[in-house]
Amino acid sequence: MTDLLELQKEFIKKHLFPGGIAADYTMGNGHDTLFLSRTAGPRGRVYAFDVQAAALQSTALRLCRGNAPQNYVLIHDSHHNAGKYVTQKVNAGMFNLGWLPGSDRTVFTRRETTLPAIAGAIERMAPDGILLVAVYPGHSEGDAEGKLIHEYLSSLDRRKYMCALFRITNSPASPFFYIIEN
Repeated sequence: MTDLLELQKEFIKKHLFPGGIAADYTMGNGHDTLFLSRTAGPRGRVYAFDVQAAALQSTALRLCRGNAPQNYVLIHDSHHNAGKYVTQKVNAGMFNLGWLPGSDRTVFTRRETTLPAIAGAIERMAPDGILLVAVYPGHSEGDAEGKLIHEYLSSLDRRKYMCALFRITNSPASPFFYIIEN
């Protein structure tokens, strides 16, 4: 079976090289942050965001245990405020929407902040940059987020951005992801 999260990483590797800039807009437990840190290497830079202190603690521990290069900044703030912290163009960005695995399921990403965060991330993309957005439609907010993101991405100029959807067709409640490239 195809592992969607592993597939996302293959797309990222085509755009993020040693010395590159990356953003994990929803750090969660730090799996993507660690991957981005290792891929960007010691000369690169990774910005990671989350609103929950537990996510920063979990990510810091994962980065330490994973011997990540010291190329990251963990930011205790919402992804929609990323522009306050990230001034460079970003080669690769990742969103894993929903809630922090193993935590309070009443705290999750919301379309009111997710859509502005994605729009800002697209504006900060470097030439030949990539943005991946994983959507979890198994709950009402996740489903609504996915529909709103689809509507927004469908409106982007196709001469400037390539927006694709990767979804398991015969499993409609399964997570899916968008790929945005410029």
